[in-house]
Formats: sequence, C-alpha cells, structure tokens
Amino acid sequence: MIFRVFVTAFLLVVATSNCAKRGRPTGGPKDSIAPVMVTARPPFETINFDDDEIRIYFDEYIKLKDLNKQLVISPPMKFPPIITPLGTPSKYIKIKILDTLKENTTYTINFGQSVIDNTEGNILRNFKYVFSTGNYIDSLKVSGTLKDAFNDEVDDDIAILLYELNETYTDSLIYKEKPLYVGNSLDTTIWEIDNIKAGKYKLIALKDASKDYIFSPKQDKIAFANEIISIPQDSTGHELVLFKEVLPYEIYRPSEQTKNRLLFGYEGIADSIKINNLLEEIPSIITYEKDKDSLNYWYKDATIDSLVLEIRNRNFRDTVTVRRRSKKVDSLTITDKLRGSLSFREELKLHSNVPLESIDSTKITFTDRDTLDVPYNLKFRKDASDFVIDFKKKEQDVYKIEILPEAIKDFLGNTNDTLRFNFRTKKMTDYGNLYLTLQNVNRYPIIVQLVKSDGELVQEIYAETAQVFTFKSLTPGKYKIRVIYDDNKNGKWDTGNFLLNRQPEKVIYYLLEDDVRANWEMNETFILSNE
Repeated sequence: MIFRVFVTAFLLVVATSNCAKRGRPTGGPKDSIAPVMVTARPPFETINFDDDEIRIYFDEYIKLKDLNKQLVISPPMKFPPIITPLGTPSKYIKIKILDTLKENTTYTINFGQSVIDNTEGNILRNFKYVFSTGNYIDSLKVSGTLKDAFNDEVDDDIAILLYELNETYTDSLIYKEKPLYVGNSLDTTIWEIDNIKAGKYKLIALKDASKDYIFSPKQDKIAFANEIISIPQDSTGHELVLFKEVLPYEIYRPSEQTKNRLLFGYEGIADSIKINNLLEEIPSIITYEKDKDSLNYWYKDATIDSLVLEIRNRNFRDTVTVRRRSKKVDSLTITDKLRGSLSFREELKLHSNVPLESIDSTKITFTDRDTLDVPYNLKFRKDASDFVIDFKKKEQDVYKIEILPEAIKDFLGNTNDTLRFNFRTKKMTDYGNLYLTLQNVNRYPIIVQLVKSDGELVQEIYAETAQVFTFKSLTPGKYKIRVIYDDNKNGKWDTGNFLLNRQPEKVIYYLLEDDVRANWEMNETFILSNE
C-alpha cells in the first residue's frame, strides 16, 4: 500500500513537470548587437593588393540596405564594382572589382549604414574595407562641418571631394573629372575623409544629384574652401558652406498657352527682360510666375498669324518666331487669401490671373460692421497682377466688400461678375510685439528678417546703422531671426560662384527661445557670431 502511494505521488510530480515544460518560452533579451566582421579575403588593410574579388565574412546573417545611397568608394572607380548579395540574407559580402586600379593608392570602400543584421536590423555603422595597391596604407585624414548658405538646415547626403593639386589641376576639372578622394556626410553636418596621402588639395562639397562626383550647376549645390589645403597641416576645422549658383542667363523657346499668352522658361537673372513683336506694334505686358523661372508674355490686337519676337535682357538679344494656333482665351478670375480674417500687419490684397488695366472704384462698396463706408485707396502691383485695398483697420471689426459687374477690366478686355469678400479683424491684444537688439555686428549694411518656423518671410528691415528692430502685431507662434550681411549693398542676399572664387553673403540664424505670445512685449538680444 505504501509502495503504491509512493508510485502514484512520483507519477504526479513527473506529470506536472512535463506540463510546465509545455509553457511558452520567454525568448530572452532582444538582440541589440550589430554584426561583427569575422574575417576578409584578402585581409583588411592588405598591401600590394592585386585581386579582382573581395569577400568579407560576418558572425551572423546580414543584409545590405540602401547600398546605392550609402556606398562611397574613394578614390572613385570608373566602373563601379559588383557587390552581392543584394536583398537576400548572407554571412558574407562579395565585391567584384571591374576597374583597373591605380598604382600605389589606398582604396576605401565605405558601406556607410547599409550593413544590418537580418533579424533585428541592427546597423554596423560606418563599416569600411581598406586596401592598398602600394606597399603601405595611407593613414592621414581631413575633417570638417557643413552648413547651408541661406537655410538654417543642411541637406543630407553631401559628397565631400578632394582634388589633388598637381600639374593637371584646373578649376574646370570639377565639371568633367572625378576627384582623387571622396567622402560623404550621410545624415549629419560632420564629415571626414580618411586614408588619404599627404599633399595639397582643392576641397569641394556637392549636393550631388546625379551621384557622379561631377559638378552640374543646373542641379547641384556646391561649397568650397577658399584656399588650397595642405595635408597633414590643414587636417581639421574646415566649414563648407553650400549654395546654389545663379546660372548664366538663357531664355527658352516659348510655348503657346492661350490665344493671347506665351510662356517662356528661363535661367539666370531675368529682371530686365523686354519683348517686342518686330512685325507689328501690339500692346503687351510681362508677368512673372511666382517661385518659378518662367514668365508670361501677354499681347493683344495682333492681326497676323505669326509673331517675330525680339527678346532683350541687359546685354543679351534673342529672336524667336511663334506661329499662332490656339483659340483658347483666358477668362478673368479674382481671388483672395484672407482665410476669414486679416491681421494688422497684412495688406488686403486681391489677385488677378490676367494683368489688370483699370478698376472703377465707384462700383466698389466697402463697409464695416455698422454698414458705414470704409475709406480706402487702391494700389496696383508692378505687373498689375495684384491690387491692394489700403485702409485703416479697426479692432474686432467685420468688413464686407462688394465689387459690382464691370468694375474691373483686365488687359484682354475681360470684366468681372459680382464679387463679394467678407473678413474680420481681431483684438490688438491677440497679437504680440518683438523688439530685437543685435550685438557684435561687425559691419553694415545688414538685412534683418523675421521668419516663421516653416521658413515663410514675415518682415524684413534694412539697416545701415545700429538700431532696435521692431516687429509689431505678430501672430502668436515660433519665429526665427535671419541676419544677412549685405556686402555688395544691393538690398538682397547674393549667392556665391565657384569659378570667381566668391563665397555667398553670410547669413546667421537665431531661433527665439520663447514663442511670441498674445498681448506680450518681447525684448530679445541676439549676439552674432564673430566669424
């Protein structure tokens, strides 16, 4: 009996033990360790390299992610190597070299952040393979930082280029030949190129749209060091300022948009363009597309089927013939951007899609909350596409504008139908004021701009002497200050030019520590960096 009880108890223990083993495993801690290179064939930092294939082995399965964006080979190869496997897990990377390598040269194949483990995606950061076709590995480096010439944020994926200063070097090389060494900023503003040899170099940075290490002014931003650098003496502290060059003036063949309008695209500075029809004298006007390098040439009363247009811009002259085919006619549309309210610093501006010729103010009714007439003045913009209704605003008022038919006549003879616009003003206490003092300004004139957090310009003040900069009736929110040193005194920011060795005019940003608040007076002091 005792034996039977003992056996029964033993079987119960075994049974409960087996049941516990069937429970869900905990799995242990999550893997957070990046892959580790185990070995390479030929070995890392091989000298007298003469192979055409490299294999790099890891301690776990890896994948290559965004290799085309991350891979940087320095010096660049004319024929890029074939790197496999792509898109499938593997414990090794195979690099098939297709190019004829330079003699006595250290090569760096930098994978950036592209090597990740297959399971958790842990990144092997800045992984690189280095070898030399000579009998030693070059070990010098150069480093620095990046900034944008006009914006307070810098583009990522900036290529850093070093051109060796030898008997074949000219500044024009950057337009047609690859550099001796390259690096990349990836997603930071800090850059470094290592495994380079001693010597003198021209230092360049490119926002390289085509990824070919060749400067294409139409699409690339560029930065450059003013002076030739010597390595190892000038190995650190290089700040490169990226800018987009103004392209040489060029105007393209126009496209016919409607019966009375041609669209011209252009490059470069086109602020003095004049267009005349050589076959007959006809009324015409030019309007520029906002934020686009294009303009509209409006004309009327043409009696012949073709236009022969003479286009002048400063010292340039072009002639183009356009055959008239379109029967489509532009109709008049008047729009506003009021969004229901008008701040005390905004103008009441109405926009026309066709240049305006006249406005009959006797057909415009402008009243306030009490239906009393509001005194106003009409002002046209330069190209007659916008007109401003200028009036003295009152707090917490409601306004109505009614524009009767045929009050507005455009350049083509179109007139408006009845137009109505309603809007209101807020209390002055709904806005804030900012009083700004600048210190450490090392030269004048300067342009001081107040900018919204999204980059929209709110107000600018041109200053030739020290002063308190006043910005009133600001909508509550975040703002930045942009200070421009207007060195050529033309009232605007000017970009740089590589061939002229001219850097862009200096821009300094200051982010206001506190938001502008309603019914609040802010006094801010901005100490400019003395660079």
